Amino acid sequence: MAKDGSQSKTSSNSQPGTGSGSDRYFLEGPRSRSSETMMLFRIVAEFLRGFRHLHFIGPCVTVFGSARFKEDHPYYQLARDVGAALANQGFTVMTGGGPGIMEAANRGAKDAGGSSVGCNITLPHEQQPSPYLDKMIEFRYFFIRKVMLVKYSYAFVVLPGGVGTMDELFEALTLIQTRKIKDFPIVLMGKEYYYELYDFLEEMVRQKTISPEDLDLLMLTDSVEEAMAHIEKHAVQKFKLKRVPKPIRVLGEG
Repeated sequence: MAKDGSQSKTSSNSQPGTGSGSDRYFLEGPRSRSSETMMLFRIVAEFLRGFRHLHFIGPCVTVFGSARFKEDHPYYQLARDVGAALANQGFTVMTGGGPGIMEAANRGAKDAGGSSVGCNITLPHEQQPSPYLDKMIEFRYFFIRKVMLVKYSYAFVVLPGGVGTMDELFEALTLIQTRKIKDFPIVLMGKEYYYELYDFLEEMVRQKTISPEDLDLLMLTDSVEEAMAHIEKHAVQKFKLKRVPKPIRVLGEG
């Protein structure tokens, strides 16, 4: 029972504002007025820190995918190629900042001389940030991190991943469908992996639970070139984006 009489579902191990317990503490029911007020200040402070750090990073494309693929996996190399291609298009490559697909996309951006940003999350098993980042911001709250991964991006590339990747994919689709964000392109990379999911989305259209136009900007491909052409048409040209020039190191830039 909280001090003001409100019931709490929390366990004694939940710690407010300590990273791994922050989301759990936030979601485990009502608390005392003072506790919830302090929590609100922490949330606002984390939002503000994210906004200020990411304000000048330029047009981004966010790459989603599993943290579990190792460097020798074909999907790792595919993500690395995607990161390089996005950097060559003038985008800052943004990821969740962790290993696997995220590391590969950030690494590809660095390979191509582009900008690489990670929004890492504090987890109980301590997800280690990628070593291929120009800028890394660590968040305690998942929902704040998700806002940052969407807010600064003009397209989303989704490589093979698990439930976290599905959450990020369907959040982006939902925000576009409900017009909470503009109709930015989404690319599913990996036909074999995503074939059944794409077929299920088409079944939603057949059953009229979504509209045909909800899938207009969703592309399923294995081709990095096709993915970049899709983003060029539906992001760069449509929103008249200005490309971020690459730094010239001999001039002391970058």
